[in-house]
Amino acid sequence: MSKQTTPLTLVDLTADTPCCPPLAERRVPAETAALLAPAFKALGDPVRLRLMSMIASAEGGEACVCDLTPTFDLTGPTISHHLKTLREAGLVDAERRGTWVYYRARPAILRQLAALLTVEPAAAR
Repeated sequence: MSKQTTPLTLVDLTADTPCCPPLAERRVPAETAALLAPAFKALGDPVRLRLMSMIASAEGGEACVCDLTPTFDLTGPTISHHLKTLREAGLVDAERRGTWVYYRARPAILRQLAALLTVEPAAAR
């Protein structure tokens, strides 16, 4: 049996509307939890959280692996593994250009994760 996972897919990843109400308003359905858990798990690692931050905040909206790797005291293959985990969780897209791979955050998924964690009352939003 393969350990390879399929990328995270929600109803509409390009929609600005959240996939579900915030945790503080209603329980998360099992199906939704199963879809969102891989993204939260991927972000649960400090290296991946930093990589995600670097990619999401990169000038031009994308970051080359050649710029990400030197920031860490880790080998290239280890960084590649972490980036693959972010990609498989659906948090980033990757595009190969020549010998380098460029990563771009998927804002719709990040908005959905953020909306799920919102704790302020709906009237205040």
